[in-house]
Amino acid sequence: MIVTFARTLRAWFSPTIDALFARNLPFSYRWRLLALQPISLLTYSIASIPWLFSRTFRTEYLPIFPNRTLRVLVFDSPQAKKQNKLRPLHLDIHGGAFIGGLSEANATFCTRLARDTGAIVFSTTYRFAPVHPFPAAIDDVDAVLAYLRAHAVEKYGADPDLVTVSGDSAGGNLALAASLSAPRGVVKASVTFYAAVNLQLKPWEKPQGLPPSAGGVAREPVKDPMAFLLPLFDSYAGPVREREIENPRMSPFLGQVEDLPGDMLLVVPALDILVKEQLEFIERVRGELEGKGRRVETLYVEKGFHGYLGVPSPVVPQEMKDEAWNAGVKFIRDAHRKSGWRWE
Repeated sequence: MIVTFARTLRAWFSPTIDALFARNLPFSYRWRLLALQPISLLTYSIASIPWLFSRTFRTEYLPIFPNRTLRVLVFDSPQAKKQNKLRPLHLDIHGGAFIGGLSEANATFCTRLARDTGAIVFSTTYRFAPVHPFPAAIDDVDAVLAYLRAHAVEKYGADPDLVTVSGDSAGGNLALAASLSAPRGVVKASVTFYAAVNLQLKPWEKPQGLPPSAGGVAREPVKDPMAFLLPLFDSYAGPVREREIENPRMSPFLGQVEDLPGDMLLVVPALDILVKEQLEFIERVRGELEGKGRRVETLYVEKGFHGYLGVPSPVVPQEMKDEAWNAGVKFIRDAHRKSGWRWE
């Protein structure tokens, strides 16, 4: 209990702890981390409070490194446990600009996914920048996926070769990047929500608004009240960008189609600086996969904005969020059926 409390405290107050005690951080990161702390507490509260008394998951700490564990949430359907065959394995990765976040933020989607597909669903965290820049986060996610596959049969009753992945924002980047590292063909499908697929550009260099040629209505740039945090948002890729500029583990945008998930759904909200890179990624992948029997689909959300799925329903209509989550569940279910797993 004491260890769990300490871990929780560390996670919730990591911006302040890192700002005050991390070694070799420039002051430009430290003061921004302190400014981020109240924002983190607010977003973590929004993500966690709905699950305080009615949890649909259990917590595990995976011993993926000799002296370090990683926290994962495990979502499992009681009905699926009664199956006499191995079930699909799904890995979800939360967002947070690579500098924070909780797996509880994706609990609604993961709960639906486990219930409606029969898969055993894991939602993992990872190390955060700026203390841990690239490749720390993707190294952690790769290690989690490798651990889950290695223990899939005996520990979880899951099929190590029927894997699907999902993630939002930074988590979408990590979901696609982890697919590149897995054995080819293992990751059958991915669902990403406003994924950061290309980290070759700094956040403030990415285009704002969406030109009509990209499938939407042109928009004037909007003043971002969080702009002062942009250097912090670049602290995962920024320190190594020049060296890793062509590395698809940092920018899945560059990944070879043979190594990407078999089928891909990208949920793309219109009000986001990540629109252009996602649409260009989709166009490129579709062109290379034409006639090869693989699905690459887009759910374009005209009124959506980056992070809208994590905003309380009084602000963002529930039906707007349900549209994205239901599309993701259906897409994963279709991929399972394509691989021979059926769940009614």
